[in-house]
Amino acid sequence: MSNHHKVVIIGSGPAGFTAALYAARANLSPVVFEGIQPGGQLTITTEVENYPGFAKGIMGPELMDAFREQAHRFGATSLYKNITKVDFTSPPFKLWADDEMYSADAVIVATGASAKLLDLPSEKEYMGYGVSACATCDGFFFKGLEVIVVGGGDTAIEEATFLTKFASKVSIVHRRDALRASKIMQGKAKKNPKIAFVWDSIIEEVLGKNENGRKAVTGVKLKNVKTGAISTMRAEGVFMGIGHKPNTDLFKGQLDMDSVGYLRTQPHSTKTNVAGVFAAGDVADSVYRQAISAAGTGCMAAIDAERWLESQHN
Repeated sequence: MSNHHKVVIIGSGPAGFTAALYAARANLSPVVFEGIQPGGQLTITTEVENYPGFAKGIMGPELMDAFREQAHRFGATSLYKNITKVDFTSPPFKLWADDEMYSADAVIVATGASAKLLDLPSEKEYMGYGVSACATCDGFFFKGLEVIVVGGGDTAIEEATFLTKFASKVSIVHRRDALRASKIMQGKAKKNPKIAFVWDSIIEEVLGKNENGRKAVTGVKLKNVKTGAISTMRAEGVFMGIGHKPNTDLFKGQLDMDSVGYLRTQPHSTKTNVAGVFAAGDVADSVYRQAISAAGTGCMAAIDAERWLESQHN
């Protein structure tokens, strides 16, 4: 069957491509299904300054192109198709891209997680130009500036607290009149002199300027959900702190996951509950969610897959 492969990798961020690189160098000829967002979340990031080896920083899409090229150099191939269905009952595992079926001796799941967003056209327009979904990635760029964090749970409070290291003021905009975050997190935020709260409010629009092709956020339009009053607020950055959703709907009922949907792996490995299926990157990581940690688990998944395949032939 020409559609059969030793290793199939679903997803193409730092985890997927690192897994592809290691699997290719192990002569496993991996096939990467790059899916609907080739290159993963980094392709919507403008500049990456915290990936080791790039002292002057690198643009997110450029970094992912380099990952892809390196994996291809050793024999990995990419298919720009979306896996729509899987059957992990027993190896060889079956995967479908729409009506076309593929099979694999081992599968590495690296489908990542998507930041929950507000779905505003203006949010999309300024993503990477002042709008961000990752404070630890982008906080450094907001030294001495005023920023807004959207949300009221632990994610929002963590992001806001982290941002106070850089920003001059952090305003938390929350649609309710009380936080959902844990009491300890709330206490820390309320004691922080740099953090202010805007209650009962939602962002209607991200405001910005575009001068000579250089985009920048200048503020937001707010709506009070109780009174309906509209106001504007100045800010040079808007951070989405409403959480992440792992891209795992495809694997429900087949792979073990937590209550949010993150895939569960065995301690000190990338093994899922199905022998021969491995998980790498943000799809199994609700804690760090960094390109470098995703790449590290991609390497682990490829080594785990190689060893597992060898054990099947002994």
